[in-house]
Amino acid sequence: MTVTQPTSIFTVRALDFYYGTYRALSKIEMEILPKQVTALIGPSGCGKSTFLRCLNRMNDTIHGTRVEGQILLEGEDIYAEDYNVTLLRQRVGMVFQKPNPFPQSVYDNVAFGPRVLHLTSSKAELDEIVENSLRRASLWEDVKDSLDHNALGFSLGQQQRLCIARVLAVTPGVILMDESTSALDPVATLHIEELIAELKQDYTIVIVTHNMQQAARVSDSTGLFWLGEMVEFSRTENIFTNPREELTEAYLTGRMG
Repeated sequence: MTVTQPTSIFTVRALDFYYGTYRALSKIEMEILPKQVTALIGPSGCGKSTFLRCLNRMNDTIHGTRVEGQILLEGEDIYAEDYNVTLLRQRVGMVFQKPNPFPQSVYDNVAFGPRVLHLTSSKAELDEIVENSLRRASLWEDVKDSLDHNALGFSLGQQQRLCIARVLAVTPGVILMDESTSALDPVATLHIEELIAELKQDYTIVIVTHNMQQAARVSDSTGLFWLGEMVEFSRTENIFTNPREELTEAYLTGRMG
């Protein structure tokens, strides 16, 4: 029986990335599959976060950067001159290392994207998006009676889930998470990991993490970055139990990095 492999969401081909003359990423090649969690691991400064920001062109805001090679999102080159970057960032949302809710109400935080992008035509429709997004982020029960409260008054874990709800409100297909639990306590981290497991039923998720145990727990595929190169990329179980590369084994066992 032939098993059909899922079509890639992202296809990365010979990607080089430069800050001025400095090449931060070199010849990155990988396929990111739909409705799976892909983890990027490696020591600090190895290019993980730079690569993650390439996937929704967040690096465009940094003067003097440039990309060579290709990143295809469902077959379309996101660095093509005529590619709609606003649409890209709607389709590929991002959750940052530190929770960054707006200093507004919970409701207005989640409603921000749909309002700006004109995704709704009525208050009732917007209310439904806000509630559904908060439910998907496992936050509704915490805040349903406090929607008018300032988001900055909640715990860091709740703020991070609010930021996830804000991303979900604009109906992305991909969620990028850059060290999204590193500022959280263990209980809040567990909640986010449980949420990731739920969200991958409907979304493609790419995480950057320094926590190798977290990568092993939540991801389907893992890539090891080292000095701007992709040392190894494979199914997570293979990376952690039977790595092909000596450098991968050395990093995972703590002998390097």
